[in-house]
Amino acid sequence: MDNRTVRLALQRHWNASDASDFEIEHEIYHEEAVLEYPQSGERICGRHKIQESRFVQPNKKRFTVRRIIGSGDLWVTEFVLSYDGIPSYAVSIMEFREGLVANETQYFADRFDPAPSRAHLVERIG
Repeated sequence: MDNRTVRLALQRHWNASDASDFEIEHEIYHEEAVLEYPQSGERICGRHKIQESRFVQPNKKRFTVRRIIGSGDLWVTEFVLSYDGIPSYAVSIMEFREGLVANETQYFADRFDPAPSRAHLVERIG
């Protein structure tokens, strides 16, 4: 797959994720895909288990993609995932094989207040 095709597939994936369209959301994954959440120590093996793990998640989810970067078989998406309106900042690292995601690692970070010691140096964003 060329970079444009991968980028379009990723945009379709994240749009489907935001819409809770579990069929389209998981088309991007290889049958034997592996998804890891290092912060919780979880590994989910297989596209169908990845899909089920998201389907049974009880919270209302919203995805806002901030940017997608990558080329070839390695792509990174920076996004905000809101569970029941509470934002968590996330990064998804996807490795492609045969045109599908074979490995994905997702990292999450909660919002925090800025440090007073650097207040005079920063510009506040969103």
